[in-house]
Parts: sequence; structure tokens; C-alpha cells
Amino acid sequence: MRIEIITIFPKMFEPVLNESIIKRAQAKGKVRFCIHDLRDYTDDKHRKVDDRPFGGGSGMLLCAQPIFKAVEKIKSKNKRNKYSVILLCPQGKKLTQKISTDISKRKNIILICGHYEGVDERVRQSLADEEISIGDYVLTGGELPAMVLIDSVVRLIPGVLGDKNSLNFESFEGNLLEHPHYTRPANFRDISVPEVLLSGDHKMIEAWRKRESLKRTQERRPDLLKKSREEK
Repeated sequence: MRIEIITIFPKMFEPVLNESIIKRAQAKGKVRFCIHDLRDYTDDKHRKVDDRPFGGGSGMLLCAQPIFKAVEKIKSKNKRNKYSVILLCPQGKKLTQKISTDISKRKNIILICGHYEGVDERVRQSLADEEISIGDYVLTGGELPAMVLIDSVVRLIPGVLGDKNSLNFESFEGNLLEHPHYTRPANFRDISVPEVLLSGDHKMIEAWRKRESLKRTQERRPDLLKKSREEK
């Protein structure tokens, strides 16, 4: 997978992309990143990429010109590749595990990080294939949401995680929260691990985990169970 990131704060990504699973994914050749400073694509001699909105109002907007130029330049260098252009913004559809799974199957992605009061509407109308939000709250810019999206997607690429089966038992798979986990010692501060997990009976353990997963989902996210019934 190739992920192109368009941002006015390119240095924000360096620490995140060079640690943990994302770093290992790059070392394995599973993903490649290219970070583009939006200011390198503006036609303004002062490297300005924002301006006041027509009609008045507070704040500044990212201009259409440098964003269009950046996306078109990226595509022109890789004409054989089909790119998905994703705009990170509060108005987008909320990121879910299903969306992350879908994106993980794509080969080439361009992430546009909005900032200030947003972007010129023509970016939405004519450039972005989809808009994604990470929640119902407003952040300073699209950089952190882009990092969240990257982390959730890269770990789903086949071969990135060491245990390929671990993905099948994570929260939100099958619209369920994950069951409780315990590790050694078996007794810590008078709190013991459930006996079933020490039994060695894998069928009983699997049944217990299923019950606990359903119980936890019902208690904490009943909306997921409702969603699961609606999908059926």
C-alpha cells in the first residue's frame, strides 16, 4: 500500500510513522508513506495556502489551488495507479472498523488534512472521493485524524501483525466488543483469573469468551447489537 499525505505540518507525522507496528510494516515493505508539504504546491510567492472565506465569517480556509495541484501532481507521477482521495474533516462519515477494513484493501491512498475552519468546498465537490471523521468533535486540523486512520488501516494489511488470527478477536469485529483478557499472575491483589481460563478446555474457554463479549457489548455498546440485528 502507498499512502500519500498532504498537510501543512509534515513534521507531525515523523514520530508516529517511525514507531511500533507502522514502522515494522514499512520495514516489511507492506506500506510506503510520502508526506507532502502543502506549501510546496501553492502559486503564492509567500507560500500562503489559506485565505478568508467569501461572505465573511471567522477563521481562514485552506485554498483549493494548492490542494488540487498537490493531488494532480501525485497522480501524474503514478499514472498507472488508481488513487482513493480521502479528506479528513468533521463533516465526514465516522470511521469504523468496517471502513478501516475496506481501506486496508486498497493499493494507493491520498489523505488530505484539513485545517483552520476547513477547506474550500470545491475540494469536496471535485477532488475528494470520500470524507472521513474520527468522531463528533472538532480538532485543530486533520493531521491527528489522519494518523488514527493510518494506524487503524495499516495493522489490517495482511502480514503486518505477527499473529494473523488476532484480528478475528478484536473489538468491533462482528459488531461486538472484545472479551476480557488476563495474564500472569493468576492471582493479583486477591483478584483471581476466572477458572475457565486456567482449565485448558478450549471449547469452554471459547464459549466463555463469547458470553463475556456479548455481555460487555450489551452493557457498554448496545447500539452495536442493534446494528448487527439490522444488518442481518
